[in-house]
Amino acid sequence: QVQLVESGGGLVQPGGSLRLSCAASRSIFGLDSMGWHRQAPGKQRELVARITLGGTTTYDDSVKGRFTISRDNAKNTVYLQMNSLKPEDTAVYYCNAVRINIDYWGKGTLVTVSS
Repeated sequence: QVQLVESGGGLVQPGGSLRLSCAASRSIFGLDSMGWHRQAPGKQRELVARITLGGTTTYDDSVKGRFTISRDNAKNTVYLQMNSLKPEDTAVYYCNAVRINIDYWGKGTLVTVSS
């Protein structure tokens, strides 16, 4: 079992920045990958960014060059640095971890981009 707790969401103006954090209940060394997904109202949940055990990162085209995923193994935490935020980035952001083909999810943190 892996418990994931997100933090760092909130209200930000267009062009602003936020950093999301996801704290895992166990060492992230044992996880195949960790990532961030988001779900906007009326839309399906979509992958935003992922980082594998080996450090390979993947980004959705809509966030490339603006978002950066990283991890701190000592703190069992994964981050999502979000810059140049746009209104269309508004969504609930969920942390995800994969271990032996099993998905684990956090409860989500709301990001609202609005003036």
